[in-house]
Amino acid sequence: MTTPGRFDRWVRSVGEDPDPRFTLANERTFLAWMTTALGLLGIGLAVGTLIPGDAPALRLLGAAWVLLSLAVALRALLRWFVVERAMRSGHGLPLSRSIPVVALGLAVLALATALTVASL
Repeated sequence: MTTPGRFDRWVRSVGEDPDPRFTLANERTFLAWMTTALGLLGIGLAVGTLIPGDAPALRLLGAAWVLLSLAVALRALLRWFVVERAMRSGHGLPLSRSIPVVALGLAVLALATALTVASL
């Protein structure tokens, strides 16, 4: 058996181990957010490099999609920590403010990308 690392000790430093099903559900949610981040990264790369045309707006939009991807990935990690520690402490889970922000960002970028591509 291996000795727990610093990360493991930090996460387990509060409360008690929750039911493993809850911890695994938290992990699956994290992985779903990471899948979303990878999808957004793919869109950003496609918009910035694969769409024909030399409009500077395409590069800017591609960068914006990549930044949204980065924000989602970082937020997923932070959310995993917050939820895991809340479960261990026996506290209620905080509502996620990420959902409306990501939805709004995605809608704005999708509309801007569609309008830019249509104008080429």
